[in-house]
Amino acid sequence: MSRRVVRQSKFRHVFGQAAKADQAYEDIRVSKVTWDSSFCAVNPKFLAIIVEAGGGGAFIALPLAKTGRVDKNYPLVTGHTGPVLDIDWCPHNDNVIASASDDTTIMVWQIPDYTPVRNITEPIITLEGHSKRVGILSWHPTARNVLLSAGGDNVIIIWNVGTGEALLSLDDMHPDIIHSVCWNSNGSLLATTCKDKTLRIIDPRKGQVVAERFAAHEGMRPMRAVFTRQGHIFTTGFTRMSQRELGLWDPNHFEEPVALQEMDTSNGVLLPFYDPDSSIVYLCGKGDSSIRYFEITDEPPFVHYLNTFSSKEPQRGLGFMPKRGLDVSKCEIARFYKLHERKCEPIVMTVPRKSDLFQDDLYPDTPGPEPALEADEWLSGQDAEPVLISLRDGYVPPKHRELRVTKPNILDVRPPSGPRRSQSASDTPLSQHTLETMLGEIKALRERVEAQEQRITALENMLCELVDGTD
Repeated sequence: MSRRVVRQSKFRHVFGQAAKADQAYEDIRVSKVTWDSSFCAVNPKFLAIIVEAGGGGAFIALPLAKTGRVDKNYPLVTGHTGPVLDIDWCPHNDNVIASASDDTTIMVWQIPDYTPVRNITEPIITLEGHSKRVGILSWHPTARNVLLSAGGDNVIIIWNVGTGEALLSLDDMHPDIIHSVCWNSNGSLLATTCKDKTLRIIDPRKGQVVAERFAAHEGMRPMRAVFTRQGHIFTTGFTRMSQRELGLWDPNHFEEPVALQEMDTSNGVLLPFYDPDSSIVYLCGKGDSSIRYFEITDEPPFVHYLNTFSSKEPQRGLGFMPKRGLDVSKCEIARFYKLHERKCEPIVMTVPRKSDLFQDDLYPDTPGPEPALEADEWLSGQDAEPVLISLRDGYVPPKHRELRVTKPNILDVRPPSGPRRSQSASDTPLSQHTLETMLGEIKALRERVEAQEQRITALENMLCELVDGTD
Protein backbone atom coordinates (compact mmCIF):
# COMPACT_ATOMS: atom_id res chain seq x y z
CA MET A 1 0.00 0.00 0.00
CA SER A 2 1.63 3.26 -1.10
CA ARG A 3 1.72 6.15 1.36
CA ARG A 4 0.55 9.57 0.19
CA VAL A 5 3.48 11.99 0.29
CA VAL A 6 2.54 15.37 1.78
CA ARG A 7 4.02 18.34 -0.08
CA GLN A 8 6.57 20.21 2.01
CA SER A 9 5.84 23.92 2.41
CA LYS A 10 6.34 26.40 5.25
CA PHE A 11 2.98 27.92 4.32
CA ARG A 12 0.92 24.73 4.62
CA HIS A 13 -0.45 25.76 8.02
CA VAL A 14 -1.17 29.45 7.35
CA PHE A 15 -4.41 30.38 9.10
CA GLY A 16 -6.62 33.44 9.00
CA GLN A 17 -8.16 35.13 12.01
CA ALA A 18 -10.48 38.12 12.31
CA ALA A 19 -9.29 40.84 14.69
CA LYS A 20 -11.09 41.40 17.98
CA ALA A 21 -14.13 43.69 17.92
CA ASP A 22 -12.23 46.63 19.44
CA GLN A 23 -9.71 46.50 16.55
CA ALA A 24 -12.41 47.03 13.88
CA TYR A 25 -13.56 50.37 12.44
CA GLU A 26 -17.29 50.82 13.10
CA ASP A 27 -20.00 53.05 11.67
CA ILE A 28 -18.53 53.59 8.20
CA ARG A 29 -21.05 53.99 5.37
CA VAL A 30 -19.28 51.94 2.72
CA SER A 31 -20.07 52.96 -0.87
CA LYS A 32 -22.87 51.07 -2.62
CA VAL A 33 -21.60 51.89 -6.12
CA THR A 34 -21.68 48.92 -8.49
CA TRP A 35 -18.04 48.59 -9.51
CA ASP A 36 -15.56 45.71 -9.27
CA SER A 37 -12.78 47.50 -7.40
CA SER A 38 -11.72 46.78 -3.82
CA PHE A 39 -13.19 50.08 -2.39
CA CYS A 40 -10.42 50.04 0.21
CA ALA A 41 -6.71 50.91 0.25
CA VAL A 42 -4.32 50.60 3.17
CA ASN A 43 -0.69 51.37 3.99
CA PRO A 44 1.36 51.34 7.23
CA LYS A 45 -0.13 54.71 8.30
CA PHE A 46 -3.67 55.02 6.92
CA LEU A 47 -6.81 53.11 6.01
CA ALA A 48 -8.83 54.65 3.14
CA ILE A 49 -12.38 53.54 2.30
CA ILE A 50 -14.73 54.79 -0.42
CA VAL A 51 -17.93 55.91 1.34
CA GLU A 52 -21.46 57.00 0.53
CA ALA A 53 -21.63 60.75 0.03
CA GLY A 54 -24.33 63.11 -1.17
CA GLY A 55 -23.56 65.49 -4.03
CA GLY A 56 -20.45 63.79 -5.38
CA GLY A 57 -17.86 61.20 -4.42
CA ALA A 58 -15.86 60.86 -1.23
CA PHE A 59 -13.59 58.60 0.74
CA ILE A 60 -12.44 58.55 4.34
CA ALA A 61 -8.75 58.33 5.35
CA LEU A 62 -8.30 57.09 8.92
CA PRO A 63 -5.05 56.70 10.86
CA LEU A 64 -4.59 52.95 11.40
CA ALA A 65 -4.69 53.41 15.17
CA LYS A 66 -8.14 55.09 15.07
CA THR A 67 -10.09 51.88 15.68
CA GLY A 68 -13.54 51.65 17.23
CA ARG A 69 -16.53 53.74 16.31
CA VAL A 70 -15.83 56.46 13.75
CA ASP A 71 -17.55 59.78 14.46
CA LYS A 72 -20.26 60.45 11.88
CA ASN A 73 -18.77 63.94 11.41
CA TYR A 74 -15.22 62.69 10.84
CA PRO A 75 -13.78 64.75 7.94
CA LEU A 76 -13.93 63.12 4.50
CA VAL A 77 -11.85 63.64 1.38
CA THR A 78 -14.32 65.25 -1.01
CA GLY A 79 -13.76 66.96 -4.35
CA HIS A 80 -15.09 64.69 -7.05
CA THR A 81 -18.46 65.57 -8.56
CA GLY A 82 -19.28 61.91 -9.25
CA PRO A 83 -18.84 58.66 -7.27
CA VAL A 84 -15.27 57.61 -6.45
CA LEU A 85 -14.56 54.25 -8.15
CA ASP A 86 -10.97 53.45 -7.13
CA ILE A 87 -8.32 54.67 -4.69
CA ASP A 88 -4.61 53.79 -4.43
CA TRP A 89 -1.90 54.89 -1.96
CA CYS A 90 1.42 56.00 -3.40
CA PRO A 91 4.02 53.29 -2.63
CA HIS A 92 6.73 55.94 -2.15
CA ASN A 93 4.89 58.39 0.13
CA ASP A 94 2.46 57.08 2.75
CA ASN A 95 0.65 60.45 2.92
CA VAL A 96 -0.26 60.61 -0.78
CA ILE A 97 -3.29 58.89 -2.29
CA ALA A 98 -4.90 59.04 -5.74
CA SER A 99 -8.63 58.73 -6.40
CA ALA A 100 -10.47 58.00 -9.67
CA SER A 101 -14.05 58.94 -10.31
CA ASP A 102 -17.12 58.65 -12.47
CA ASP A 103 -16.59 62.38 -13.20
CA THR A 104 -13.67 61.43 -15.59
CA THR A 105 -10.96 62.95 -13.36
CA ILE A 106 -8.14 61.63 -11.18
CA MET A 107 -7.24 63.61 -8.06
CA VAL A 108 -4.07 63.28 -5.98
CA TRP A 109 -4.36 64.16 -2.29
CA GLN A 110 -1.97 64.87 0.57
CA ILE A 111 -3.35 63.36 3.81
CA PRO A 112 -1.97 65.06 6.94
CA ASP A 113 -0.70 63.07 9.92
CA TYR A 114 -3.01 65.09 12.21
CA THR A 115 -6.80 64.77 12.09
CA PRO A 116 -8.19 67.60 9.94
CA VAL A 117 -10.94 69.80 11.39
CA ARG A 118 -13.02 69.88 8.22
CA ASN A 119 -13.34 67.93 4.96
CA ILE A 120 -10.31 67.90 2.67
CA THR A 121 -11.62 69.45 -0.53
CA GLU A 122 -8.50 70.68 -2.34
CA PRO A 123 -6.41 68.04 -4.13
CA ILE A 124 -2.74 68.73 -4.80
CA ILE A 125 -3.39 68.10 -8.45
CA THR A 126 -6.26 67.11 -10.75
CA LEU A 127 -5.44 64.99 -13.80
CA GLU A 128 -7.79 65.40 -16.75
CA GLY A 129 -7.47 63.40 -19.95
CA HIS A 130 -10.13 60.70 -19.98
CA SER A 131 -13.43 61.28 -21.77
CA LYS A 132 -15.40 58.74 -19.68
CA ARG A 133 -15.33 57.53 -16.10
CA VAL A 134 -12.02 56.40 -14.63
CA GLY A 135 -12.26 53.07 -12.81
CA ILE A 136 -8.69 51.79 -12.39
CA LEU A 137 -5.62 53.35 -10.76
CA SER A 138 -2.16 51.87 -10.19
CA TRP A 139 1.08 53.57 -9.12
CA HIS A 140 4.32 52.52 -10.76
CA PRO A 141 6.19 50.14 -8.41
CA THR A 142 9.65 51.71 -8.76
CA ALA A 143 9.46 55.15 -10.47
CA ARG A 144 8.64 58.26 -8.46
CA ASN A 145 5.30 59.98 -9.13
CA VAL A 146 4.28 57.75 -12.06
CA LEU A 147 0.57 56.86 -11.97
CA LEU A 148 -1.49 54.74 -14.37
CA SER A 149 -5.19 55.25 -14.98
CA ALA A 150 -7.66 53.31 -17.14
CA GLY A 151 -11.07 54.64 -18.13
CA GLY A 152 -14.38 53.71 -19.68
CA ASP A 153 -13.04 55.26 -22.90
CA ASN A 154 -10.83 52.10 -23.23
CA VAL A 155 -7.71 54.26 -22.82
CA ILE A 156 -4.77 53.78 -20.45
CA ILE A 157 -2.91 56.99 -19.53
CA ILE A 158 0.39 57.04 -17.62
CA TRP A 159 0.93 60.32 -15.79
CA ASN A 160 3.83 62.13 -14.19
CA VAL A 161 2.08 63.40 -11.08
CA GLY A 162 5.10 65.62 -10.39
CA THR A 163 4.33 67.79 -13.40
CA GLY A 164 0.68 66.97 -14.11
CA GLU A 165 1.44 65.86 -17.65
CA ALA A 166 0.43 62.67 -19.42
CA LEU A 167 3.63 60.77 -20.27
CA LEU A 168 1.99 58.05 -22.39
CA SER A 169 -1.46 57.34 -23.76
CA LEU A 170 -2.34 53.80 -24.89
CA ASP A 171 -5.54 54.47 -26.78
CA ASP A 172 -5.71 51.92 -29.59
CA MET A 173 -4.99 48.62 -27.84
CA HIS A 174 -8.31 47.77 -26.19
CA PRO A 175 -11.49 47.70 -28.29
CA ASP A 176 -13.72 47.37 -25.21
CA ILE A 177 -13.90 48.03 -21.45
CA ILE A 178 -10.64 47.36 -19.56
CA HIS A 179 -11.28 45.13 -16.55
CA SER A 180 -7.87 45.12 -14.87
CA VAL A 181 -4.32 46.45 -15.25
CA CYS A 182 -1.23 45.25 -13.35
CA TRP A 183 2.45 46.28 -13.45
CA ASN A 184 5.22 43.69 -13.29
CA SER A 185 7.76 43.96 -10.45
CA ASN A 186 10.02 46.58 -12.09
CA GLY A 187 7.27 48.40 -13.99
CA SER A 188 8.54 47.58 -17.49
CA LEU A 189 5.40 45.66 -18.58
CA LEU A 190 1.64 45.72 -18.04
CA ALA A 191 -0.82 42.82 -17.96
CA THR A 192 -4.36 43.86 -18.93
CA THR A 193 -7.69 42.09 -19.22
CA CYS A 194 -10.53 43.39 -21.35
CA LYS A 195 -14.18 42.71 -22.12
CA ASP A 196 -13.08 41.30 -25.49
CA LYS A 197 -11.83 38.25 -23.46
CA THR A 198 -8.17 38.92 -24.40
CA LEU A 199 -5.28 38.88 -21.92
CA ARG A 200 -2.54 41.26 -23.13
CA ILE A 201 1.07 41.87 -22.10
CA ILE A 202 1.97 45.46 -23.06
CA ASP A 203 5.26 47.35 -23.19
CA PRO A 204 3.87 50.83 -22.41
CA ARG A 205 6.96 52.81 -23.47
CA LYS A 206 7.08 51.13 -26.90
CA GLY A 207 3.29 51.23 -27.15
CA GLN A 208 3.26 47.58 -28.22
CA VAL A 209 1.35 44.45 -27.28
CA VAL A 210 4.23 41.99 -26.81
CA ALA A 211 2.03 38.92 -26.19
CA GLU A 212 -1.67 38.16 -26.02
CA ARG A 213 -4.00 35.27 -25.36
CA PHE A 214 -7.64 35.21 -26.48
CA ALA A 215 -10.13 33.51 -24.14
CA ALA A 216 -7.72 32.67 -21.35
CA HIS A 217 -11.04 31.96 -19.63
CA GLU A 218 -13.93 31.20 -21.96
CA GLY A 219 -16.74 32.80 -19.94
CA MET A 220 -18.06 36.28 -20.69
CA ARG A 221 -17.73 37.63 -17.14
CA PRO A 222 -14.74 39.82 -16.17
CA MET A 223 -11.22 38.42 -15.90
CA ARG A 224 -8.44 39.58 -13.58
CA ALA A 225 -4.67 39.17 -14.03
CA VAL A 226 -1.55 39.74 -11.90
CA PHE A 227 2.15 39.16 -12.56
CA THR A 228 3.91 36.58 -10.39
CA ARG A 229 7.45 36.68 -9.08
CA GLN A 230 8.56 34.23 -11.80
CA GLY A 231 7.20 36.46 -14.57
CA HIS A 232 4.14 34.27 -15.13
CA ILE A 233 0.59 35.64 -15.22
CA PHE A 234 -2.00 34.46 -12.68
CA THR A 235 -5.59 34.94 -13.85
CA THR A 236 -9.11 34.52 -12.50
CA GLY A 237 -12.17 34.24 -14.71
CA PHE A 238 -15.12 32.07 -15.66
CA THR A 239 -15.71 28.96 -17.76
CA ARG A 240 -18.34 28.83 -20.48
CA MET A 241 -20.68 27.26 -17.89
CA SER A 242 -20.07 30.19 -15.47
CA GLN A 243 -17.84 28.19 -13.14
CA ARG A 244 -15.18 30.37 -11.52
CA GLU A 245 -11.70 29.41 -12.69
CA LEU A 246 -8.08 30.26 -12.01
CA GLY A 247 -5.18 30.00 -14.44
CA LEU A 248 -1.40 30.34 -14.57
CA TRP A 249 0.23 31.37 -17.86
CA ASP A 250 3.72 31.73 -19.28
CA PRO A 251 3.69 34.82 -21.58
CA ASN A 252 6.36 33.20 -23.76
CA HIS A 253 4.10 30.17 -24.39
CA PHE A 254 0.56 31.49 -24.27
CA GLU A 255 -0.83 28.58 -26.34
CA GLU A 256 -1.32 26.33 -23.30
CA PRO A 257 -1.85 27.26 -19.63
CA VAL A 258 0.74 26.23 -17.06
CA ALA A 259 -2.24 25.43 -14.80
CA LEU A 260 -6.02 25.75 -15.07
CA GLN A 261 -8.37 24.89 -12.20
CA GLU A 262 -12.13 25.15 -11.84
CA MET A 263 -13.27 26.54 -8.50
CA ASP A 264 -17.02 26.88 -7.86
CA THR A 265 -20.21 28.38 -9.24
CA SER A 266 -20.71 31.99 -8.20
CA ASN A 267 -21.31 35.35 -9.85
CA GLY A 268 -18.71 37.34 -7.92
CA VAL A 269 -15.51 38.32 -9.71
CA LEU A 270 -12.49 36.86 -7.88
CA LEU A 271 -10.02 39.63 -6.96
CA PRO A 272 -6.46 38.22 -6.74
CA PHE A 273 -4.06 39.70 -4.13
CA TYR A 274 -0.54 38.42 -4.78
CA ASP A 275 2.36 38.48 -2.33
CA PRO A 276 5.65 38.08 -4.24
CA ASP A 277 7.68 37.49 -1.05
CA SER A 278 5.83 34.25 -0.23
CA SER A 279 4.39 33.60 -3.72
CA ILE A 280 0.95 33.18 -2.16
CA VAL A 281 -2.12 34.45 -3.99
CA TYR A 282 -5.29 35.24 -2.03
CA LEU A 283 -8.61 35.07 -3.90
CA CYS A 284 -11.46 37.21 -2.59
CA GLY A 285 -14.81 37.51 -4.31
CA LYS A 286 -17.06 40.51 -3.68
CA GLY A 287 -20.15 39.10 -2.03
CA ASP A 288 -18.25 36.00 -0.85
CA SER A 289 -17.69 35.37 2.84
CA SER A 290 -14.38 33.56 2.35
CA ILE A 291 -10.76 34.17 1.31
CA ARG A 292 -9.04 31.25 -0.43
CA TYR A 293 -5.30 31.14 -0.75
CA PHE A 294 -2.88 29.21 -2.94
CA GLU A 295 0.88 28.88 -3.18
CA ILE A 296 2.44 29.22 -6.63
CA THR A 297 5.58 27.09 -7.13
CA ASP A 298 7.72 25.59 -9.91
CA GLU A 299 6.43 22.07 -9.17
CA PRO A 300 3.27 20.52 -10.66
CA PRO A 301 0.42 21.29 -10.29
CA PHE A 302 2.09 24.75 -9.89
CA VAL A 303 -0.91 26.31 -8.07
CA HIS A 304 -1.31 24.55 -4.72
CA TYR A 305 -4.42 25.07 -2.59
CA LEU A 306 -3.47 25.97 1.01
CA ASN A 307 -6.64 26.81 2.92
CA THR A 308 -9.78 28.94 3.17
CA PHE A 309 -10.62 31.63 5.70
CA SER A 310 -14.40 31.64 6.18
CA SER A 311 -16.70 33.99 8.03
CA LYS A 312 -20.44 34.61 8.24
CA GLU A 313 -20.60 38.05 6.67
CA PRO A 314 -20.05 38.71 2.94
CA GLN A 315 -17.30 41.16 1.99
CA ARG A 316 -18.09 44.42 0.17
CA GLY A 317 -14.43 45.02 -0.62
CA LEU A 318 -10.92 44.39 0.72
CA GLY A 319 -7.74 46.29 1.43
CA PHE A 320 -4.35 44.49 1.32
CA MET A 321 -1.58 45.77 3.60
CA PRO A 322 1.92 46.08 2.05
CA LYS A 323 4.42 43.71 3.65
CA ARG A 324 6.22 46.56 5.49
CA GLY A 325 3.03 47.25 7.48
CA LEU A 326 2.81 43.77 9.05
CA ASP A 327 3.70 42.68 12.59
CA VAL A 328 6.76 40.46 12.08
CA SER A 329 6.89 39.56 15.78
CA LYS A 330 3.62 37.63 15.38
CA CYS A 331 4.63 35.89 12.11
CA GLU A 332 1.97 37.82 10.20
CA ILE A 333 2.40 37.20 6.46
CA ALA A 334 -0.68 39.09 5.23
CA ARG A 335 -3.37 41.40 6.58
CA PHE A 336 -6.67 42.22 4.91
CA TYR A 337 -9.16 44.95 5.76
CA LYS A 338 -12.58 43.47 5.03
CA LEU A 339 -15.44 45.87 4.30
CA HIS A 340 -18.89 45.10 5.66
CA GLU A 341 -21.94 47.27 5.08
CA ARG A 342 -21.15 49.53 8.06
CA LYS A 343 -17.68 48.55 9.26
CA CYS A 344 -14.16 47.47 8.34
CA GLU A 345 -12.62 44.40 9.99
CA PRO A 346 -8.91 43.44 9.90
CA ILE A 347 -8.17 39.79 9.05
CA VAL A 348 -4.69 38.54 9.86
CA MET A 349 -2.94 35.63 8.09
CA THR A 350 -0.32 33.97 10.30
CA VAL A 351 2.25 31.18 10.02
CA PRO A 352 2.29 29.34 13.37
CA ARG A 353 5.82 29.33 14.81
CA LYS A 354 6.98 28.50 18.35
CA SER A 355 9.99 30.81 18.36
CA ASP A 356 9.72 34.53 19.11
CA LEU A 357 12.83 35.27 17.05
CA PHE A 358 12.72 37.02 13.67
CA GLN A 359 11.84 34.46 10.98
CA ASP A 360 14.23 35.08 8.09
CA ASP A 361 12.53 32.54 5.83
CA LEU A 362 9.14 34.27 6.15
CA TYR A 363 10.44 37.80 5.65
CA PRO A 364 12.92 38.25 2.82
CA ASP A 365 13.88 41.86 2.08
CA THR A 366 10.79 43.60 0.72
CA PRO A 367 10.10 46.79 -1.29
CA GLY A 368 10.51 49.90 0.87
CA PRO A 369 9.23 53.47 0.45
CA GLU A 370 12.16 54.80 -1.61
CA PRO A 371 11.71 54.95 -5.41
CA ALA A 372 14.45 53.44 -7.58
CA LEU A 373 13.96 55.84 -10.52
CA GLU A 374 12.72 59.29 -11.40
CA ALA A 375 9.80 59.55 -13.83
CA ASP A 376 11.93 60.87 -16.71
CA GLU A 377 14.52 58.11 -16.19
CA TRP A 378 11.80 55.46 -16.50
CA LEU A 379 10.29 57.17 -19.54
CA SER A 380 13.72 57.25 -21.26
CA GLY A 381 13.90 53.45 -21.06
CA GLN A 382 15.62 52.72 -17.76
CA ASP A 383 14.36 49.89 -15.54
CA ALA A 384 15.21 49.18 -11.91
CA GLU A 385 14.03 46.64 -9.38
CA PRO A 386 12.39 47.99 -6.19
CA VAL A 387 14.68 49.31 -3.43
CA LEU A 388 14.42 46.62 -0.74
CA ILE A 389 14.44 46.98 3.04
CA SER A 390 14.81 44.45 5.86
CA LEU A 391 11.95 43.94 8.32
CA ARG A 392 14.24 42.42 10.98
CA ASP A 393 13.76 45.37 13.34
CA GLY A 394 10.21 46.08 12.23
CA TYR A 395 9.21 49.01 10.01
CA VAL A 396 8.60 52.55 11.26
CA PRO A 397 6.81 54.72 8.68
CA PRO A 398 8.66 57.98 7.95
CA LYS A 399 7.13 61.21 9.18
CA HIS A 400 4.91 63.33 6.94
CA ARG A 401 6.75 64.01 3.69
CA GLU A 402 5.53 67.13 1.96
CA LEU A 403 5.28 67.22 -1.82
CA ARG A 404 6.69 70.62 -2.68
CA VAL A 405 4.57 72.73 -5.01
CA THR A 406 6.53 74.90 -7.41
CA LYS A 407 3.55 76.44 -9.18
CA PRO A 408 -0.23 75.96 -8.87
CA ASN A 409 -1.16 72.28 -9.10
CA ILE A 410 2.35 71.16 -10.02
CA LEU A 411 4.33 68.89 -7.71
CA ASP A 412 8.07 68.89 -7.46
CA VAL A 413 9.63 66.19 -5.37
CA ARG A 414 12.91 65.89 -7.26
CA PRO A 415 15.77 65.68 -4.76
CA PRO A 416 18.58 68.25 -4.96
CA SER A 417 21.49 67.55 -7.29
CA GLY A 418 24.37 65.56 -5.83
CA PRO A 419 24.19 62.36 -3.81
CA ARG A 420 20.62 61.23 -3.16
CA ARG A 421 19.58 61.42 0.47
CA SER A 422 16.28 60.97 2.24
CA GLN A 423 14.68 64.18 3.45
CA SER A 424 13.27 64.42 6.92
CA ALA A 425 10.17 66.41 7.73
CA SER A 426 12.31 69.07 9.41
CA ASP A 427 14.38 69.98 6.33
CA THR A 428 11.56 69.85 3.77
CA PRO A 429 10.09 73.31 3.13
CA LEU A 430 6.32 73.51 3.50
CA SER A 431 4.35 74.50 0.43
CA GLN A 432 2.12 77.56 0.26
CA HIS A 433 -0.88 75.23 -0.04
CA THR A 434 0.03 73.43 3.21
CA LEU A 435 0.76 76.66 5.10
CA GLU A 436 -2.64 78.07 4.08
CA THR A 437 -4.33 74.82 5.13
CA MET A 438 -2.61 74.85 8.53
CA LEU A 439 -3.45 78.51 9.09
CA GLY A 440 -7.07 77.74 8.21
CA GLU A 441 -7.10 74.88 10.72
CA ILE A 442 -5.65 77.13 13.44
CA LYS A 443 -8.21 79.85 12.70
CA ALA A 444 -11.07 77.34 12.83
CA LEU A 445 -9.81 75.94 16.15
CA ARG A 446 -9.53 79.46 17.61
CA GLU A 447 -13.11 80.23 16.54
CA ARG A 448 -14.31 77.03 18.18
CA VAL A 449 -12.42 77.84 21.41
CA GLU A 450 -13.87 81.38 21.46
CA ALA A 451 -17.37 79.99 20.93
CA GLN A 452 -16.86 77.53 23.80
CA GLU A 453 -15.57 80.33 26.08
CA GLN A 454 -18.64 82.44 25.28
CA ARG A 455 -20.84 79.47 26.06
CA ILE A 456 -19.05 78.91 29.40
CA THR A 457 -19.44 82.61 30.30
CA ALA A 458 -23.18 82.47 29.49
CA LEU A 459 -23.65 79.33 31.63
CA GLU A 460 -21.73 80.93 34.52
CA ASN A 461 -23.98 84.01 34.31
CA MET A 462 -27.11 81.83 34.32
CA LEU A 463 -25.79 79.92 37.32
CA CYS A 464 -25.08 83.18 39.21
CA GLU A 465 -28.64 84.42 38.47
CA LEU A 466 -30.11 81.15 39.72
CA VAL A 467 -28.04 81.30 42.90
CA ASP A 468 -29.05 84.95 43.47
CA GLY A 469 -32.71 84.01 42.92
CA THR A 470 -32.65 81.27 45.56
CA ASP A 471 -31.08 83.64 48.08
